Amino acid sequence: MNAKTITINPVTRIEGHAKITIHLDEAGEVSDTRFHVVEFRGFEKFCEGRYFGEMPQITARICGICPVSHLLASAKACDAILGVAIPRPARLLRELMHMGQLAQSHALSFFHLSAPDLLLGYDSDPKLRNVIGLIALHPDIARRGIRLRKFGQEVIQRVAGRKIHPDFTVAGGVNKVLKISERDQMLSELPEARENARFALELLKGYQHHHREEIDGFADFDSSFMGLVQPDGSLEHYDGKLRFCDGFGNILQDQLNPASYLEILAEATEPWSYLKFPFIKAQGYPEGIYRVGPLARLNVASKITTPRANAALKEWRAEGWRIRTSSFYYHSARLVEIVYALERIEQLLNDPDITGTDILVTAEPSRPEGVGVIEAPRGTLIHHYWVDESGRVEKVNLIVATGHNNLAMNRGVLAVAKKYVKARQLQEGMLNRVEAVIRCYDPCLSCSTHAVGQMPLQIELIDADGVTLECLQRVE
Repeated sequence: MNAKTITINPVTRIEGHAKITIHLDEAGEVSDTRFHVVEFRGFEKFCEGRYFGEMPQITARICGICPVSHLLASAKACDAILGVAIPRPARLLRELMHMGQLAQSHALSFFHLSAPDLLLGYDSDPKLRNVIGLIALHPDIARRGIRLRKFGQEVIQRVAGRKIHPDFTVAGGVNKVLKISERDQMLSELPEARENARFALELLKGYQHHHREEIDGFADFDSSFMGLVQPDGSLEHYDGKLRFCDGFGNILQDQLNPASYLEILAEATEPWSYLKFPFIKAQGYPEGIYRVGPLARLNVASKITTPRANAALKEWRAEGWRIRTSSFYYHSARLVEIVYALERIEQLLNDPDITGTDILVTAEPSRPEGVGVIEAPRGTLIHHYWVDESGRVEKVNLIVATGHNNLAMNRGVLAVAKKYVKARQLQEGMLNRVEAVIRCYDPCLSCSTHAVGQMPLQIELIDADGVTLECLQRVE
């Protein structure tokens, strides 16, 4: 028998459209895998010619799940073009909205997308292994997830006016003050949100205790990690400098100016995917693989500035792991970050300037380019704009978190496929584990929403002559 290819198409329960191909050798063993992003969005091109001040509202439409992230990165790039420092109340309000986004996005990923696999089992009946099945079998857990996500969404709405695509963040600051009544309402809702986050963290600890061997080897591979940190190395999401560490926790580079990212990173392309492949220049392609997102942020951070989250980080590391390299630990890192986001929300709400009215500075464009970098829920997000003398955009470069993780997702799929895929015995649980690698990274490929229920997947075993030898199909 000649070489064969297994195709999973489409991969859903992610934002966007993608497929996975698994290539087998003559012995039926996995030789290679590819995670294909099969759509083209084109934002970098059709933004050319727009006035730079429009960019936050245009680029927010990249995603309906995390528009807040693009609003903030874009606004920071616009601030740089203006050459201004925004007023402190505006800075606090931006971060408050950001923390609401972090909490709601992580809650969605854990409770709605990953919990069915963890609580019902990777090999469980696919008719039940979905968010609807989770609600039926574990209604309290599902309710807690819904309530936690709702709190994050309400923070966004109260701060910015709308949950999705708010027009709150603008070049030079924000355009809405926070009312005292809105602040007090959020403070009153925090205790329930904290309890739900604590519950989720304990729930996952229990799962990890009983599945340690599988977890530690799940999509485990060597890579570097990148994330923003404060000057003392603390976890940071809105501002800060870039830090890189290796898989042993050794700091490779630190306190790098995010605006100089082009000196550090380069991007490659492949004919089988529309998603670019960023890599560390000094290491070359594809050896310069690195990861971003919750797992990377906890790996690069020296500590967390809020007490409950820092205690959770210390507990994580007390088990003898300074660095986690298994992709599974993206899930627990998200929950630690939810704890941090809720603590930071409380700190921000108790700051006297949070209801201040000095929220916007006006100016004319003074610089030919601007870079805005934040830590979106899924990882480091870069917006880079070049403008002419009148502020019209001449060129745009965007590197989203999923782009940073592109090489890593491909490497993770390969690792899991090698362990679980058996060509002569295709099983639904095998499909689910391959997909679960992608769900660890919670990729955002376009502004689409998560599918309700199970994934409508098809996997085919095809020989070199194009003959289908075996087919396994699942529909919604």
